[in-house]
Amino acid sequence: MNNQIIPKKGLPGLLENWQSDMIAALSVSLVALPLGLGIALASGVPPMAGILSAIVGGIVTTFFRGSHVAINGPTAGLVTVILNALIVLNDGSGQTLNYVLAAVVIAGFLQVLFGFFRLGQYADVFHSSVIRGILAAIGIIIIAHQIHVALGTGYKSEEVIESLLSVFTHIDRINPFVAVIAIISLLLLVFHGRISYKLFHMLPAPMWVLFISIPFVYAFNFFEPHSLYLFGNQYYVGPELLLDIPDNLLDSIMFPNFSKIDTWPFWATVFSITVIASIESLASSKAIDKIDPYRRKTRLNKDLMAVGLSTMVSGFIGGLPVITVILRSTVNVHNYAKTKWSNFYHGIFLLVFIFLLAPVIQLVPLCALAALLVFTGFKLASPRVFRQIYDQGIEQPLFFVGTLVITLYTDLLIGIFGGLALALSVHFLLSRLTPSQFVKMLFNSGTELYMKKDDSFELKVRGIANFLSAIRIDKFLADIPKGGSAIVDLSDARLVDFSILENLYEFQRNYSAGGGKMSIIGLDKHISSSNHKLALKIMNSPQERVSKRQLSLEKMAQEFEWQFSHNPEENIDYFQTFYFFKSRPIEYKFNLISDPKSKIYWEIADVTFDEGAFISSEEYDTTLGLIRLPFKIPKFTIEKSDLLSKYIELPGHKDIDYVIYHEFSDKFIVKVEDESKMTAFLNGKLKEFIGSSDINHLESNGEAILIFNDSMRLARIREYSKIIHFIQELIAHIKPQEAITSKNIS
Repeated sequence: MNNQIIPKKGLPGLLENWQSDMIAALSVSLVALPLGLGIALASGVPPMAGILSAIVGGIVTTFFRGSHVAINGPTAGLVTVILNALIVLNDGSGQTLNYVLAAVVIAGFLQVLFGFFRLGQYADVFHSSVIRGILAAIGIIIIAHQIHVALGTGYKSEEVIESLLSVFTHIDRINPFVAVIAIISLLLLVFHGRISYKLFHMLPAPMWVLFISIPFVYAFNFFEPHSLYLFGNQYYVGPELLLDIPDNLLDSIMFPNFSKIDTWPFWATVFSITVIASIESLASSKAIDKIDPYRRKTRLNKDLMAVGLSTMVSGFIGGLPVITVILRSTVNVHNYAKTKWSNFYHGIFLLVFIFLLAPVIQLVPLCALAALLVFTGFKLASPRVFRQIYDQGIEQPLFFVGTLVITLYTDLLIGIFGGLALALSVHFLLSRLTPSQFVKMLFNSGTELYMKKDDSFELKVRGIANFLSAIRIDKFLADIPKGGSAIVDLSDARLVDFSILENLYEFQRNYSAGGGKMSIIGLDKHISSSNHKLALKIMNSPQERVSKRQLSLEKMAQEFEWQFSHNPEENIDYFQTFYFFKSRPIEYKFNLISDPKSKIYWEIADVTFDEGAFISSEEYDTTLGLIRLPFKIPKFTIEKSDLLSKYIELPGHKDIDYVIYHEFSDKFIVKVEDESKMTAFLNGKLKEFIGSSDINHLESNGEAILIFNDSMRLARIREYSKIIHFIQELIAHIKPQEAITSKNIS
């Protein structure tokens, strides 16, 4: 489990990690196949256009890009752009799609130019709440267009709100033989992640949707046009309700027509594709870096050139634009991909699948893919997204909802720039400055970086630190030498925006991972509308909120003479030495309890971490126990198991350099770095104690032990005593003379 060894690049990396990368790619391709088909259908183009885009994104992009574990392919984020292009470029000639393909090719060329002229850095100008507002609007548009396909009403409208409301006015037109397939598909998508039975997780949820829908096609005989009767009503079914793909992949290839290149609608389409694809791709690449276990950084300009080149290739053969996609990249990381070759393998797998599975794919009903798209749209605009935005500060929903509404009633480009203008206006009002003062503090703030007498660096941020300041601040940060000591002082900043704090904390995390030491200070003079770590800060007198939970924990700590801290100022990067948190970055730690009288340090604390990234990111709070030992122990993970997980271990598919340790209780799966050291460490009493416990996850990084029962929720107050008792008992069973000493380890 040597997490410091970064996988090799290029051909050596391919030879060293081909098994892990190939198995991760298999999982990704099983997600990419139905998503590619669905995204193409939602975009109003032939289904194979999405698959061609995914194949090109895998095979072509891999050789040119600057990222490591990202996946490239089509995205739902461009659905509305393509739909609109099919409308504005339609001249009745039957060449509309060919015109759109020409716009895709030129948009890809512009992306290549953007990367060549190093414009990738300007991704930071686009406020994350505004981007998420755009994506939520796209999600609502997808739902509006696909809900009627899923229910079989036959209703079509270009107006989003009208299409959504018509679901209620067209209830009598719902086809139950179509709707039942969509409803079962939606239920499967919703509950797939909540079912613990491992056999169900052998395939990703989108593939289950395809397979489970096919028996209904046979049961209702979709192969011949006819009517079915239910409660005296007549409903049509037939082959028009099935996915239409050619038997021969070559028949799917189409070529661009550039004859509209001298028209405004053509160039409006080009600019829309270029801007949306570039913003989403760059934002996705930065987000994926956060969940890369090896903390590697994407070369954004090179990546932008790569997706641009792939978009050109895809457009030339009839495919959709290629970007860096979050959901499939997250699947890739969580299936232990090591290098960029997993993206290449996923393209190869898709190519093989489409040749071998074409007869099966032709049996898939359109309503099943529509259900998948409705679910995708819901994920982009779910109440959970609104709640996450609200938790980040009361001003963030204003940016988010404002952008969403502007986009729904205009278009994506106006939505983006309208959202940014709204955010800037709110920042102006919150700053309580005159217009001239605001502009001066924004563009001539006096922010400076200087070296102190002890050779450490200090970045003094002044004025208005918001998304328009991001590039300037990023340049200062880039000038700080790696591996040194640095301070970012925000005490003189009039306003510090979410986007700036997001970048600063990410830089701090990466700087620490590179051996440096960086502190962010000066926010004690600021207030915010939320306790969230990244909430917008305004200079004022400090005001701290105390929750009922914190009061209960503080009372419990006082009773047992333990120390309690609401917001401990500690380096949360230490948690990344545990593999569980390598791809799940912790945002902040709070409600810390520790015992100053204990000879061996222990603590229990609440933490907030991200599962996934960017648009697929879900934020979770959990309660962790931590024991720091004064001696070395083996590195291991001990997790609750089920029947299937004990017998299914894919060859070569190791998450880290672990081997399965079999000399333990059947209730757990134990993975270790060294079996002999683990055997020496696990004395009889310790093995019996852990084996009889109800703990769900126990992990050692070689010098400390991490403990939690449920990674998706905070422990209840009454559960604290149980966790603390387990920690104290575990410490009592780990004796120095029974542990493996540093000398033995070395």
